[in-house]
Amino acid sequence: MSQPLGTTGFGSHPLTEPNGFRVWRPGRVNYRDAQISQVDLVERRLHWTHDLLILLEHPPVITLGRNTNRNNLLWDQGTLHAAGIECVPSHRGGDITLHGPGQLVGYPIVDLNHYRKDLHRYLRRLEEVLIRTLADFDLAGETLTGKTGVWVEGRKIASIGIAVRRWISYHGFALNIDNDLTVFEAIIPCGLPDVTMTSMSRELDRPVDKDRVAGSLISHFGTVMQRPLLGDFDDSTPSTQT
Repeated sequence: MSQPLGTTGFGSHPLTEPNGFRVWRPGRVNYRDAQISQVDLVERRLHWTHDLLILLEHPPVITLGRNTNRNNLLWDQGTLHAAGIECVPSHRGGDITLHGPGQLVGYPIVDLNHYRKDLHRYLRRLEEVLIRTLADFDLAGETLTGKTGVWVEGRKIASIGIAVRRWISYHGFALNIDNDLTVFEAIIPCGLPDVTMTSMSRELDRPVDKDRVAGSLISHFGTVMQRPLLGDFDDSTPSTQT
């Protein structure tokens, strides 16, 4: 996924219900490359019989959603450069956010034609996946009325921002596991001036096994989305994925 993937010619969009989902965990990926690859994967999803859940991590990057107020970027370019933080426009909805090592970033490539073409319902399902994952670690995640994402005792632990093309979703969520929270000082996260960002390790006051978090999230994704896990996604032979 470090390089944008090429496109391939396919037939028409399948009308059958997806038979499950596959998981791709490419590791740490540059945000720009991940965004380009997602656009290609959306086109491929139109011709698959399964959904795809991408789980990865980004180098430090601030992403500007389609509704970003530039006043929510608090550091100038010189300060960002000195901190090693890139600033990238994003296709997703929402305001400004920040990604970095220690987050579990999830990009579900999901055919919403089979979820009533209901974006709000889909967002609520993503929140439920995150809340159930946190519960496996004895953390009580919750949603706040009128705000997208997941909180723990009023502190924001997961952000969500999606994009949709031809009713195929891309972009998704970022769950803070053990990332550096001080860099959120560079922004007003999600345009919420009074928000306090937190992470699983901060709330639990101990290290958290990232692979265990990913495994828990994959399981709950299947349950909440009502799709069985079909196995790993092999990006080297995308046209054979069924």
